[in-house]
Amino acid sequence: MLLFTLKNIYKDHMSHFSDYEADQSRLYNINHHEDKNSAHSKAKVKKIWQVTGILTIVTIVEVVLGLYGTNMGMPKWLINTFFILLTLFKAGYIVKVFMHLGDELKNMILTIMIPLTLFIWFILAFLWDGSFWLWINHHFGIR
Repeated sequence: MLLFTLKNIYKDHMSHFSDYEADQSRLYNINHHEDKNSAHSKAKVKKIWQVTGILTIVTIVEVVLGLYGTNMGMPKWLINTFFILLTLFKAGYIVKVFMHLGDELKNMILTIMIPLTLFIWFILAFLWDGSFWLWINHHFGIR
């Protein structure tokens, strides 16, 4: 009896796949793809090149800053700040574009970003606390 009930639930739940059960060739038919010369397809390709260009420019700036930043007389803290900001920008942009977070609702974005921000804050707080304990141990020899 239980097996019969589970089979009926499964059958009812999977009924929207019944169109493809008889003729699976429709799943692999190329006719469901769009024309590569259509405006929609060209817009997708343009977006891919735009994303590639932005990430390439940011990466080139990071490499140039890493190779020549100290030679140009920039303070180390400023170089590190630029690296952190550029890395956060690239990470956020990659999440927005490739993980499609930019297309989500505001509440979904907040659901993902608030725990991530808290996680980063925890890491920074633990590093700060650890460096304080190292400083205390070095100067006062507590342990």
